[in-house]
This record gives sequence, C-alpha cells and structure tokens, in this order.
Amino acid sequence: MKTLHNARIYTLDPNLPIASTLVIDHGKVIFVGEQSVASLPENAEYIDMNGRVILPGLTDAHIHLQTYALGLKKVNCETKTLSECLRRIKERVRETPPGDWVLGHGWNQNVWKPPSFPSKSDLDKIAPNNPVYLTAKSLHAAWVNSAALKVAKITANTPDPADGKIMHDEHGQPTGILLEWAYFLVRDILPKPSIAEIALAIEESQPNLWQMGLTSVHDFDWHPCFPALQLLHAQKRLHLRVTKNILADQLPDAIKLGLRSGFGDEWLRIGGIKTFMDGALGPGTAAMLEPYLNQPENKGMLIMDGEELFDLAKQAAENGLSMTVHAIGDRANNETLNAFARLREYERANNLPPLRHRIEHVQLLHPNDKNRLAELDVIASMQPIHATSDMDMADEFWGERAALSYACRTQLDAGAKLAFGSDAPVESPNPFFGLHAAVTRQRADGSPSPQGWRGEQRLSLEEALAGFTTGPAYAAGMEDRLGQLRAGFLADLIVLDEDLFSIEPNELQNIKPVATMIGGEWVWQAYQEERIYD
Repeated sequence: MKTLHNARIYTLDPNLPIASTLVIDHGKVIFVGEQSVASLPENAEYIDMNGRVILPGLTDAHIHLQTYALGLKKVNCETKTLSECLRRIKERVRETPPGDWVLGHGWNQNVWKPPSFPSKSDLDKIAPNNPVYLTAKSLHAAWVNSAALKVAKITANTPDPADGKIMHDEHGQPTGILLEWAYFLVRDILPKPSIAEIALAIEESQPNLWQMGLTSVHDFDWHPCFPALQLLHAQKRLHLRVTKNILADQLPDAIKLGLRSGFGDEWLRIGGIKTFMDGALGPGTAAMLEPYLNQPENKGMLIMDGEELFDLAKQAAENGLSMTVHAIGDRANNETLNAFARLREYERANNLPPLRHRIEHVQLLHPNDKNRLAELDVIASMQPIHATSDMDMADEFWGERAALSYACRTQLDAGAKLAFGSDAPVESPNPFFGLHAAVTRQRADGSPSPQGWRGEQRLSLEEALAGFTTGPAYAAGMEDRLGQLRAGFLADLIVLDEDLFSIEPNELQNIKPVATMIGGEWVWQAYQEERIYD
C-alpha cells in the first residue's frame, strides 16, 4: 500500500476536482481526498510529494506503436530543406553495407522551397548501391530511389495498384514517389522484422512514452503489432495499457475467432475495426467535395465510399465490433457520416447495442456536417498537433474551407466526445505538445499570432486535458476505471514539478513529468540520483 500525500492532485473527478492525498493498494486507488497522514492506514508506505502536482496518466488515442518504435532507428527526414534531408540520408548510407536497405521517415515536400516532390535522382546521387525507402510525414506516400524501384520491379509499364498512384515524369518514367497504396509495392518487399524484434522495439520505446506522461495508447498499426503486443503481455514486459484496433482486411478472421470490442484485460484489449476512406492533406490525396485550390483536376482519392463502408460496418456491428474510420477530406467525412447514419438505424432496427464508433482525424468538415458526429454519437478522434503542423498547407490547399478544419471547439460545442492523440510517428507522441496546440493553436515559436491559427477553435486547458484522459477512456470502454483519480480506478498517474494550471499557456509545451506510475508502480522517474519515490 502506498500513500501519496502533500500533493496537489487534479483528479478530473467533477465531484472532487482537487485533493492532497492518494492511497493506492494492489494497483488501484482506494482513497483520494484531504485526510491527514495520521488518519490513514498504518501499514502504508508514506511518500511526501513535497507539493508537486499529480495528474491522471495521459493517453495517446491514435498512435502507430510498431511504426513509432521501429522508426526510432530510421533516418529522421523531417527537415526544413531538401538538402538537409539528403545530408542525413548520405550519412546513413556511409554506415550501411552496399545492397542493404536505407530506411527513413518524416519528409514533407510542402515545407521545402520550392514546395515540390523530390525524385529518385536526388537519392541515386547519394545512394547508388543501396535501395532507399523513405516514408512521408503523413505516412501516405513514399520516396524511393532507382535501386528500390528495380528490386520492386516497378517500371514505366507498371500499372497503378488499387487505391494508389505511381507518379511519373514527362517521359513516362517513375519519379520515385509512390502515393497511398502504391507504396506497398516496395514496403511489402522490405526485410521484415520478426515478431520478437517488433516486441523488443516496442518494449525499448516504452520509457520514451512514460517520460512524456503517457500511460495508455490506442494503437492503429499493422497486423504484426498485435502478436508482438501479446508476446510482451504474456512475458510481463508490456507496461503500457494498449487498446488495439484491427485493420479491416482482418475482419473475417476476427469474426471467426469471436473477437469483440472490449475483449481483453486492463493491459491489452480489442478496440474497433480500422478502415480508410481517403488519403492525407500533405500528398493531396484527402478526398474533397470540391477541388484543391489551384488544382482544378484534383479532388484527392476516395478509397471507399459510404455504401462500401456501411456494408463493412454492418458486418462488424453484427459481431460486436465498433468501427474506427480514417477520414480527412470533407468528402471522406461526409461519406463516413452517411454510412454511420445508416449504421445507427441498422443497430436500432436489429436490437444491436449502439457501439462506440469513431472517426479518426476529422480534419475537414463541410458546414452541413459539423454537428453530425454529435447527433450520431460518433467519437471525434482528433490530433490537435496536426492543426499547427498543417496550418500552412490547409490554408494553401483548402482556403476558406479550412475554417472547419481541425475544428475541436466546433465538435465540443456541438456535443461530440473528443479523444486526442498524436498519430505518431506522424507527430511527436508528447501529449504536452498536443495540449499546447489545443489551447493556443500556435506553433512552438508562437506563430502565426497571439490568437493562434483559426483561434476560434481553441480549447480551455480543462477541455484539452479531458481529450487526453477521460475522452480516450470513454472511447476504449474504460471510463469506469481510467482517466480519473478516484476510488476504484487504476493507479495510473504522472507527477509534475510545476502546476500546468498556473503557467502561461505557451509554457505547456515545455512541461516534462518527473515521475510516471502505472498500476501503482513507478515505471519512470526523472530524478534517478535521488530516487525520491522509492
């Protein structure tokens, strides 16, 4: 039994918002309140928190855990210039034996000057003897060199795959840019890490997430991630709470096995069925009702329409599996909402439970759709950091339509439930970056203005914090044990040296937890030399 006292505890319990003492036993909170140490159990381990702040552990409601973990060893291609990106790749090539793959992530042609896609020739000059595969920041495009195209047998005559595009130059030759599902042509021939290797990478990434304040995640990665997580769990090496979403192509297998949303335990449980309606803003593949500005022929790529989504969602709902749908452009969101409207009618007509369906990203809505998530009781799973990262692209490609992009305030005011994440490795999984973006709508340097980008969409700190705590707990079906610090809830918490409610909003991005507890056990402490919570 542990007693944490002399603390400022923000419980997020509306019935007792602030307390000073917390008692923990067998991984759960058994008391939270204002009692003096003298009146608490004698057999407890007393820990004086010296006035520090305690918060419930934070959740990233949209992360690609395997991709993030493996990506920690890849070339960081998120640079302000193409030349710097190429310099980093060249350094890695020097360390890589000829013939071995060079992997990287994070490039974004929209921030380079001039903003245009790179080509295979840029890579051929620095990596003539190594195949190179670099995923875009959005994870919706890849950039490869000639050696990679050769290994993948991609030529001028290779047809575009379904829901993908191979970009070509004026001579009809592949440029080295593969959009959407076209990047599978190369990705699927990369050396594949074993389940044990994926598990080890995830295990080694856990301390990175703990020290950011994360105690839970909702994972959206590919199939091998699930057995890797199960391996970690079975070997008691999983020390994050994971809600695992299943990709739509595995729905038949999930149905045969009888898996349902919520199946599992407090460490690893099934979420929903993940599918894609469109691409992303960065590569210009988000599906739009009207063309991108100055691109009259481009309305993006609709991977699935509302009719197809309804057919898929109906099968899932009949078997107790909720839907979680990637939708970015206004057409993609419109099609998704139309399908969900039909699904809600189907659930009622067939006496099915109203499952907790989600839209992932909700980046742009048509004005006619802005209230429909709330009306249909669909969770808005959003990433506030995307707003400040993407604001220049949103204004350039969507113009005034961007007034309803990344519109957290609009969704909250309409009554939608919010669950916040990072989409890591698209963005950093640091939830304090997300809190800062949600509250200020500013980048780290304060741009674009003191009011922030589309400042009418700013949230209060309390509202933003709920997006990383109680909102994800509800989305995971764990609101009765996670997201708050109250009796009977899991003892997942973080400790701060400073009070986030007493600092300037711009300072939120600089907050760093000093300790993280999951299930009543300290998993990470900043002051290793002091071990103040031994």
